[in-house]
Amino acid sequence: MGRKAGTLFINPKRFGSLHKPCMKEMAMFLSCMAANHSDMEACARQKELLNACMESQSKKNRKSWGSINYQLQRLSRGRK
Repeated sequence: MGRKAGTLFINPKRFGSLHKPCMKEMAMFLSCMAANHSDMEACARQKELLNACMESQSKKNRKSWGSINYQLQRLSRGRK
């Protein structure tokens, strides 16, 4: 109803759950916290690993290429 027939479109919400870069580090940190009754000193190594992973994933270190739908529109323009 809101889109032209024949255009390319991908729902980005559907593919949002595929890429979870720091999930392993987060699980290790939470399991350490649960095992040590929330003792931060015992889980310092896991906390450092999680922080390093989160810093490497920050948006300031990446160049944004726009949404996937914008890229698909560019490809379809060049195809015509």
